[in-house]
Amino acid sequence: MNRKKKNILIVCGVIITFALLIALYVLIEIGSLYSQTERAERYGKYSFYDIHTHQFVSPEELVFHPGRVTGGDAGFLRFFKKSPHAPTHDLPKIPLTRKDFPSTPSSYAFYWLGHSSLILELDGQRILIDPVLENAAPFPGLAQRYTASPINRKELPDIDIVLITHDHYDHLEARTMRHLKKRNTTFIVPSGVGARLQGWGIPEEKIVEMAWEQTLNIASLQITATPAVHYSGRSKTDRNKTLWTGYAIQGKEKNIFWSGDSGYGDHFREIGEKYGPFDLACVEIDGWNDGWPNTHLFPAEVIQVCEDVHASVLLPVHWGVFDLALHPWNESIGEIYKLAQENLIEILTPLMGQKVIPGQTQTNRWW
Repeated sequence: MNRKKKNILIVCGVIITFALLIALYVLIEIGSLYSQTERAERYGKYSFYDIHTHQFVSPEELVFHPGRVTGGDAGFLRFFKKSPHAPTHDLPKIPLTRKDFPSTPSSYAFYWLGHSSLILELDGQRILIDPVLENAAPFPGLAQRYTASPINRKELPDIDIVLITHDHYDHLEARTMRHLKKRNTTFIVPSGVGARLQGWGIPEEKIVEMAWEQTLNIASLQITATPAVHYSGRSKTDRNKTLWTGYAIQGKEKNIFWSGDSGYGDHFREIGEKYGPFDLACVEIDGWNDGWPNTHLFPAEVIQVCEDVHASVLLPVHWGVFDLALHPWNESIGEIYKLAQENLIEILTPLMGQKVIPGQTQTNRWW
């Protein structure tokens, strides 16, 4: 074999090896799934699991109108480049380290980490919700953040409970789950998502899967999984093979609603009737678009959700980090803030990383 052919083979071998490594990395980031048979055995009893399609079913069918999409190109290639809707300056934040958290969690406080990531302290328990501290994609460089997280995962404090709403990349981050796997932590996830975590090395005994309307008691907390109009999936082939939820989190004195990702529907009124009233509603505000009108909440619907669930205070989440819906990064919060004032709803708008004690901490219009 001459030198030229040998060099060609070496180059081809390097390319193939590199491609295989990338494919393996992406498969790990996607995570595992229960088999079709396992899913039928585990979830076939639920009215919201279709044993014929082997998928979970939204309370309302999601609609998509390609011709109505606003804000630019909604294609996948947009996630490879910086968003034209991003802020032109770095966003203000309060950096956090382990030393910034009390050794014993307080009775009621929270730290918003950006988007839908939050650390909640309630009744002496510390709950980490949907922690995503890097980009929202299975590969570095995709779905870039507007701004860095206020905390590095290595600086996360002791966590009693990890609460996951669904398996989309902007809510479930494999690296953070693997980082937490050796801690004395309970992982509460929707039905089917337990397989993802097990595939990342989290022991099955640390994972609690929950279906809609199921309740779990941990210490003084009562956590109930609530329905949502949405979908799940981490690849083109696993849509709706896991469930998606919101949560009602009731402590000794405070009752908190975490909407998860959801379009508007009658389920919010039913949640308010069953589990409300709520001292705090953490409601997603960003992700809406005329092209997918019932996948996420429009600004006016956020206000309606607060009324439906009988919430006295609103914390807007699911904004400020990623461009998921093709509109300016601060459009949603600007509209929500105005509507909340018009409807006499108390609204909290902390900086990322700011410690908030509802009823005591003042927040500002910083965007």
